[in-house]
Amino acid sequence: MSVRLHLVSNLADGVLAAGGEPLRLSWKVAAGPGASRQDAYEIHASRSPSFDDLLATTGVVEADRQILVTPPGEPLASREVRFYRARIRTAEGWSDWSEPLAVEAGLLRPSDWVGSAITLPHDAGAREQSPVILLRKTFSLPAEPVRARLHVTSYGVHRVRLNGKPVSENLLDPGWTSYRRRLLAITHDVTSLLRKGENVLAAMLGDGWYRGRLGGNPKGRCWYGDQLALLAQLEVELADGQTMTVPTDDTWRVGTGEVRRADLYDGCHVDLRHRQPGWDAPGFDDSTWQRPLLVHLDTATIEPQIASPVRPIQTFPLDLAQTKRPRPGLLRVDAGQNVAGFVRLTVEGTAGQTVTVRHAEVLEPDGSLHLRSLRTAKATDTYVLADDHPTVLEPVFTFHGFRYAEVETDATVHAVEVVAISSALTPRSEFSCSDPTVTRLHENVRWSQRDNFVAVPTDCPQRDERLGWTGDAQAFASTACTLFDSRAFWSSWLRDLALDQEPDGGVASVVPNYGRTGVKAYGRAGWADAATIVPWAVYESYADADLLRRQLPSMVAWVGYLEARRRRDDLLGGEEQYGDWLDPDAPSDRPSLAKVDADFLANAFFAHSAQLVARTAHVLGETDLAARHAALGDEVAAATWQKWADHIPTTQTGCAVAICFDIAPADQRQAVGDALARLVREGDGRIATGFLGTPLVLPALTATGHVDEAYLMLLRRETPSWLYQVEQGATTVWERWDAIRPDGTIHDGRMARADGRTGTMLSFNHYAYGAVMDWIYRTVAGIAPAAPGYAEARLEPRPVVGISWARAAVETPYGRLAVRWSVGGDASFEAEYDIPYGVRATFVPPATTGSSVLVDGEPSAAEPTTLSHGHHQVQVTRARLARPRGTSARH
Repeated sequence: MSVRLHLVSNLADGVLAAGGEPLRLSWKVAAGPGASRQDAYEIHASRSPSFDDLLATTGVVEADRQILVTPPGEPLASREVRFYRARIRTAEGWSDWSEPLAVEAGLLRPSDWVGSAITLPHDAGAREQSPVILLRKTFSLPAEPVRARLHVTSYGVHRVRLNGKPVSENLLDPGWTSYRRRLLAITHDVTSLLRKGENVLAAMLGDGWYRGRLGGNPKGRCWYGDQLALLAQLEVELADGQTMTVPTDDTWRVGTGEVRRADLYDGCHVDLRHRQPGWDAPGFDDSTWQRPLLVHLDTATIEPQIASPVRPIQTFPLDLAQTKRPRPGLLRVDAGQNVAGFVRLTVEGTAGQTVTVRHAEVLEPDGSLHLRSLRTAKATDTYVLADDHPTVLEPVFTFHGFRYAEVETDATVHAVEVVAISSALTPRSEFSCSDPTVTRLHENVRWSQRDNFVAVPTDCPQRDERLGWTGDAQAFASTACTLFDSRAFWSSWLRDLALDQEPDGGVASVVPNYGRTGVKAYGRAGWADAATIVPWAVYESYADADLLRRQLPSMVAWVGYLEARRRRDDLLGGEEQYGDWLDPDAPSDRPSLAKVDADFLANAFFAHSAQLVARTAHVLGETDLAARHAALGDEVAAATWQKWADHIPTTQTGCAVAICFDIAPADQRQAVGDALARLVREGDGRIATGFLGTPLVLPALTATGHVDEAYLMLLRRETPSWLYQVEQGATTVWERWDAIRPDGTIHDGRMARADGRTGTMLSFNHYAYGAVMDWIYRTVAGIAPAAPGYAEARLEPRPVVGISWARAAVETPYGRLAVRWSVGGDASFEAEYDIPYGVRATFVPPATTGSSVLVDGEPSAAEPTTLSHGHHQVQVTRARLARPRGTSARH
């Protein structure tokens, strides 16, 4: 039969070893348009790719399920390699078996680690920024290696090398987690880097998040500990049947080299006069190096890596002939894109000459770097040359948020390139349309996600912050899941959210919570609700019930925290909140003073979180838990409406929250939607929402039939708006709507601090407002999941006057779901759809009472139509087009 399966596991790209999550298998099916649906499947497990020693089988399972399926057999043991294959049955019979899929496990038990963590004795880094630690071990292999795995983790960040070559492209392993409770082990296949005879395993070890600066205090270091440590274990199978293990222990040698300082905020200082050539390869004389200090590291906290590692994702080579030179010895670099990353240089000079690289997101009106928004972050890399040979310079164990850089040196610069880094998530979607500013907005949001998904979901990549703010995360979670394959990334971060949760259920404002305390550290509405909102967003996008099951105790605990704080009127109130942060009408220096009542938001999010727990419990079959939380959510929503019914229609955020969180009773929902539409029209599409309201305002308008007003907001060009930033030259999403004013001046970013002093809060790379992209996929492109994981899809485009075509695609767990639509001058709508096998799609035509509809050339009613897998064409005459009426949207 003409059906082919491609079998995959739930391991993220760049992750070799399973064990951090339950192993699950999925298959994408290539089938002709006439193929019938799957009605059964079978999976085999074996220890060999030939499957001649069958280990386990599911048997024939009568089901159409094809994503995140539990494989047969017991869970993998440490180091075990297992092969899987699958086949499906349709009405035409059984498919062929898929190609074998190999899955291997890492070290899963604390006792698997046989060595000791090691570090440099008398390391000055406990007191101040100090040289990066170098570690090396010489060993000999008596025969050719046939298979080798390196398992490694660290306190601090590490890079490992074998015989002078990097074992991977990873830059900031093991990432940032709640280190005292969870430390990630990375497994590398290093077979090709080893050889018979002498070998050297070597590593660099830097401060990273473990010991480096975190937060705005320049002296705020060593939050997790003051001692770095490397724990590594190389396991080799030899051609003669022997096995060898090379662990970290007191036989290693440690020293320092040219990297004299490396800090995530301040940058890297490299003095090449301290270079130790060949330190990471055989033949180097390490007799002057020290024996390591053994460090206690609790192996019970070690877990296999889940999410994709931080790696280079794109390089921007620059034309030196086009690079500005404000004065001799100074180059001003423009990458053309705001990135998280670093500058790589090739220079030629003389010993003792220095090269200084400073970074900034934007330029001042006079053309100089805008540095004020960096606050105390130095964001500067410096190099001292050792000789007159051409040298490639790049920093280690740091990154900067920047588009522009200044390179100051008397040496000759031969080449410059900008390297963008990110947690290397697989792109999942694409979008473009006839309006280039909307298309550019999509790219800006994608780049803000890339730049801020660096081990954790940060708020910004450039200043002395870069923290995992929960409010930003919950606002953006759905969009993040659409733009990139973010399932494993969120799964890893949510694990730390639960670990950092207080015993009473309070959720930290930043995760990992490195030590923040005080009134705003835990339990802020719309921030701490990430505990419920993010898991549900991931489930909607990927149908990952395992994640829901793991997070349910955290979700229940968070709602319990809120229940315990209800007052006599059964509502929350009186606690300090962030509110609708950065409402454009709030005082510039007091971004929490939004128009919408903060206590209303606290209770609306309380009701919403309770309902999300109820939905989660229902999915998991916890019927009593589901019923109790559904009743609690209804109770809080009713009390919230009763108290704030008059206030809700006065603000965009109030209306949007009341609609999207079902605070408004069913018989009042349309009236609230009408009030929201009126506010939008009166403001000529002006955005009047902050971090909590902005993700909801367009969905609320659409849900209540006000598509014209939704487009009026989307297509507005004046500030505050999404497209204003694009037309100002933004290449990422800004933190403040008016970060650059129409006259070209830069917002001062001034913000009042709790201690009475004035701080600065200004970033040109914040993804929170990019949450609008979820609406653009669902409404402009018309692609949305109608069931978790896109098992059912809703295809409901809402074309608008002024956008003549749109193209979009989402790589669902089942395969590529794509649309291409266009609108003619006579309001004729034409679209082509590609629907993957296993997805049930419902097409809702943008029809009027006078429309005729053709589906694949056949007349169809102007009502929802079911489309099977394959390619489809639809035509709608006299289509319904949104017509935003305002002076600010171009049509």
